[in-house]
Amino acid sequence: MRLYKCLKNQIFVVGDFKLVPIRDMDKLEILKFRNEQMYHLRQSKQITIEDQNTYFDNIVSNLFEQKEPNQLLFSVLNNNEFIGYGGLVHINWIDKHAEISFVMRTELEAEHFADYWKNYLSLLVNVAFTELKFHKIFTYAFDLRPKLYTALLQSGFKEEARLKEHCFFNGKYIDVLIHTKINNNA
Repeated sequence: MRLYKCLKNQIFVVGDFKLVPIRDMDKLEILKFRNEQMYHLRQSKQITIEDQNTYFDNIVSNLFEQKEPNQLLFSVLNNNEFIGYGGLVHINWIDKHAEISFVMRTELEAEHFADYWKNYLSLLVNVAFTELKFHKIFTYAFDLRPKLYTALLQSGFKEEARLKEHCFFNGKYIDVLIHTKINNNA
């Protein structure tokens, strides 16, 4: 297992859910469900195996060597089974905030979306607020997935902004929603 220099703890657990530093063994599954879920990602084209290998070799591997990487990515496990990946991205170490990213296996969304998101957020809040002492974490999401906003609100996030007609999607402009959680103990 690779270790992040900026984290004292590398594994985070809540019930049957676990975050571990992103594993190379998950990269092809990640590629698959990223390509399946492009509609809600800031990804403009299908990722190839070559693209994914290059990304892991040149970007992901370097994250572990940096004192303050711009992202911390984790493999997400439920009962030790890989169910998705995500982490803190666009990290601002000066202002102590970061955007939340999470993509789960496509076939799990229908039945487990809200539950998996809430467990994931609980783990990520621990990483951001307890481990890193960040001030704020937030989501930046196209207004396409109402189940996401419910899970965020139930996890103590607040809708901070709605950027009206901010992104062009399927021939029309759609809103972007930003939900935040502030670390009141920082």
